[in-house]
Amino acid sequence: MDSKTFSLILLITSSILCIQPRADGTHSVYFLDSSSHSYFHSRSSQSKTMSLPEVGAAVSVLLGFAPPSTLSSASSEKLNEVLLPNPFNRPHAVFFLEITGFRDMQPELGFKSNIFSKAFKSEVAIGTAEIQFSDEDELTLFPLNKPLPEDLTDNDLTNFASWLGGSYVNTAPEPLSGELTIPLANDVQLKLHISKNADREFITSIISLFHNVRELTAVPMCSPENMPAELMKGRFDGFKDFQYHYGTDEIVQKGAELLVTSVSKMYDYLQRSQGRIVGVVVFIDSPAKESNTMPTLNFTKASPRWLEEKEGSRDAALIAEMLLVRRTLAWITGIILIIATLMGVWFLMYMPLTRDTLLYSNVKLD
Repeated sequence: MDSKTFSLILLITSSILCIQPRADGTHSVYFLDSSSHSYFHSRSSQSKTMSLPEVGAAVSVLLGFAPPSTLSSASSEKLNEVLLPNPFNRPHAVFFLEITGFRDMQPELGFKSNIFSKAFKSEVAIGTAEIQFSDEDELTLFPLNKPLPEDLTDNDLTNFASWLGGSYVNTAPEPLSGELTIPLANDVQLKLHISKNADREFITSIISLFHNVRELTAVPMCSPENMPAELMKGRFDGFKDFQYHYGTDEIVQKGAELLVTSVSKMYDYLQRSQGRIVGVVVFIDSPAKESNTMPTLNFTKASPRWLEEKEGSRDAALIAEMLLVRRTLAWITGIILIIATLMGVWFLMYMPLTRDTLLYSNVKLD
């Protein structure tokens, strides 16, 4: 084989490897810092890829809990690159949101999304992870995926449009048949027709998320010293279905900008009302209808295992005997401790001073 043939084979092999699709996909995580405190390092252009267990460990540390004992030294180094090293300065409140179906779109595309442009960004590998908290950990979990308590109305759309500086006009006699107009960057407008199922479901999912966020602000906050850890967790799938309906249309890009702008305003709203809180937003780059390949991060509260017998396995006589034994042992132990304490005090009170080795350890006695 001559050198030209070998070079041609090497070129073809390299081309095949380059055009081979990536199986794991690309997912991004944004750590949104607080406006009053700094909990993350400044944004780095050379951030390493993190795994979902590492993201979950970062959330645990931000809540004031110790990271999992199974965390490797390499993962600990990644956490040190993200989190500031002060263990006594933690927000104890995390806004955690997963947004699916974003693909190649960047969260910086909205002119009101400056919180993402200043956030610490890292790539996330695909997979699943489960972060468990014991009953000893005081954690309050607020779900963000609760549906609207009532059906969507024109009044809800009007309030939502006003919140984003847009408008909603419905000239038809039937409700939910108007046009929603939202201003975007560079004097571009997004117009959605609520009569279409895809547009209505997309806007309904955003309004539902904002409704859940607004409910959180109604909960009274404790002082930072006595505040229990609070985790606000949600998963947003509305954009995934919206993208699946429109494909690669320009309206999908505008819808992504609307979603990022809405999430940014929701986080600012939490900042003003809740104070010390940080955000962790994961943008999942996955096909629109492949939910089985999406990375998921589950936070569960593990129940302690007690060695208890089932009810009815003991009769009343046996239970009475056990109670008698326990009370007898408790009384005997208490009496022994009282006697030992009184004897110790008596010997200390009547001991000669010259024999007290603690007071006269450096005195030479004749």
